[in-house]
Amino acid sequence: MDPQQLRAVIAAARAGREEAYRCLLARFGPRLYGYFFRATGSHHDAEDLLGEMMLRLVRSLRRYDDRGRFEPWLFSIAANLVRDRIRRARASPQAATLDADGGEGPSLGETLKGAERPVDEGLLRDEAGRAVNEALARLDERSRQMILLRHFAGMSFKEIAEVFDCPVGTVLARVHRGLRALRRMLQAEDERSQ
Repeated sequence: MDPQQLRAVIAAARAGREEAYRCLLARFGPRLYGYFFRATGSHHDAEDLLGEMMLRLVRSLRRYDDRGRFEPWLFSIAANLVRDRIRRARASPQAATLDADGGEGPSLGETLKGAERPVDEGLLRDEAGRAVNEALARLDERSRQMILLRHFAGMSFKEIAEVFDCPVGTVLARVHRGLRALRRMLQAEDERSQ
């Protein structure tokens, strides 16, 4: 979709046309989903975040200042959603109870069942995929988000700089250091497993 077509779709969405929102979802949904999935490691959370993203888009599209920077604007909302989700998860871990109706949280069985991953989950089922996800989780939050946006959402360094409101050089340095740290962690894991 060229910039002029994107402007027309955004204008139609601002006017409340449902097909325009479907078009935006078709265009950006797969990349947003991939970013959310890599950030959370869960298909369920990625789908939930994508739904939240669409609600935020509907509510905030009127405030978008159309200067040809829709994608960085969109992914800055996505990055904020991920940060909020991670903060909430850390701040309020769910307590599990031994029986289904004996407490306020989910039962131990429900908690364990929720931890199972679907068979078709691909990379997470694969040992290398798990190692990458574990290594990503050990990075500082900002570097991790920048790497995810660069390598799993396909954003340019300039667009990531716009999302984080920082110089491009800062993004380059953080991504480079983060990737170097990932490489070291993965090499150390590989050496331990041999």
